[in-house]
Amino acid sequence: MSSVAAQTQPAAADTGGARIEIEALAMHFGELRVFENIDLEVGRRECVSIVGPSGCGKTTLLRNIDGLLRPAEGVVRINGVPVTSPPKGVAVVFQMFGLFPWKTVYENVAYGLRMAGAPKDQIREKVPYYVELVGLKGFEKAYPYQLSGGMQQRTGLARALAVEPEVLLMDEPFASIDAQTREILQFELLRIWESRPTSMVFVTHSIEEAVLMGDRVVVLHGRPSSVREVIDVGLPRPRTRETLATSRFAEVREHVWSELMQEARQAERELQ
Repeated sequence: MSSVAAQTQPAAADTGGARIEIEALAMHFGELRVFENIDLEVGRRECVSIVGPSGCGKTTLLRNIDGLLRPAEGVVRINGVPVTSPPKGVAVVFQMFGLFPWKTVYENVAYGLRMAGAPKDQIREKVPYYVELVGLKGFEKAYPYQLSGGMQQRTGLARALAVEPEVLLMDEPFASIDAQTREILQFELLRIWESRPTSMVFVTHSIEEAVLMGDRVVVLHGRPSSVREVIDVGLPRPRTRETLATSRFAEVREHVWSELMQEARQAERELQ
């Protein structure tokens, strides 16, 4: 599939330059080396999707970016500043919602703002705006147990967006909800992101989701893993359900699939 553009030197696609710079990153836990030699940039108005087999370090890479884990080697920079602890302006949306069960939707969304020391009038202004933005108006007083999985994830997304981050890290945010809700939330996130683009790193096991969300798709492979290929998606924005039916979408999806299948076949040969 030679028409699918691959980059040997990953570079931020956005003309505003890189917001996230990852240089020679390596991570290990004792003798277990998770990944090594990771070099990547993410632009200021760019979404980069990351795919790879289970155990290749996708979530660990996100935790290096948000400062929750220190790399064994290399450096992550945000706005040119090395990340040594959780930096301001970075928000994470987790796979398992991460909501406080004793807090209402309103209080869960307000949590990040309160932790950032936002004044009360700013919280009163922002929380209703972001609750409505994710489609939860009328549920402000509901508790997580009263919400569907999709509504819980909308709450988590609103909490992340309310702090108006420069960097949004998505750790398989739709993996634990049903297929129909997942598709709805994919396009909701695209709509929200395109209204206020920021730097987004989107980790997923779904090839279709990676292609739909990303400006580029990073394919990790090997043990320890490294960047096998960075694929330029080349799909115009805004993206809609019609995007899924385009020949370009099918072409990129098939290319990413073939790269991952090569990894799976190699692993099978090693087991034999």
